[in-house]
Amino acid sequence: MTDGSLIAVSTEGPVATVTLIRPALTAPLKAGLRDAVETLGRDPEVRAVVLTGTGRAFCVGQDLAEHAATLEADPEHAFDTLGEHYHPIVQALATMPKPVIAAVNGSCAGAGLGIALACDLRIAAEGARFATAFTGIGLTCDSGLSASLVRAVGAARAAELVLLGEPFTAGQAAEWGLVTRVVPAGELAAAAAELAARLAAGPTLAFAEAKRAIAAAANPPLTEILALEAAAQARLGRTADHRDAVRAFLDKRRPEFTGRADQLQS
Repeated sequence: MTDGSLIAVSTEGPVATVTLIRPALTAPLKAGLRDAVETLGRDPEVRAVVLTGTGRAFCVGQDLAEHAATLEADPEHAFDTLGEHYHPIVQALATMPKPVIAAVNGSCAGAGLGIALACDLRIAAEGARFATAFTGIGLTCDSGLSASLVRAVGAARAAELVLLGEPFTAGQAAEWGLVTRVVPAGELAAAAAELAARLAAGPTLAFAEAKRAIAAAANPPLTEILALEAAAQARLGRTADHRDAVRAFLDKRRPEFTGRADQLQS
């Protein structure tokens, strides 16, 4: 059962809307999102899905306070959440046999960006801000972002966004092809609902086949990308760079990276 304080699911005719109530992804929120999108994917009455956030954020990625606590208490399993939560969420969105629209109402970073890119179409509010964020805490991409970002903006731009980690605007996201269009914040919900209704009235089976064909054209497939990302995150999760950077983020100070592979922590 979905916790209404973390995530809300509503339906209007054949359109379902999933709303993230909180911006940072905790274990209960991730479990709720996973269960919601998997359930909606199987529901034959739902023919289009909208994923959005509340307030000033769409989704800012992993809750780092929770992650830091897990690193301290059980470092060996700190990245189990990738297989338990992130991979099923991304796969459910990407393979759902119906269109999914991300209505990006505000900040969209880290795994939040990966989740948005797992959707088929994206509409952004004018004030929305985006960031890859991973290298800022000594990690590489997860949630399929290493592949989906390249497909959206090209390899050169993706490398710039990941390596430098600089935030970018909704206007830039539209210019680079990452979002379909940008609308005033007050019009976002209506624009997403209108687009979802249009898709829900369309040839759902054809849309499903189109999604499968587009996914098949991607090389390597999503499952391989997720496995590669998970292995890399597990390695980086044991480094002093990552642990110190997480603490720096929570302490609101600038991290200092050594880049030394010999500083792996057991």
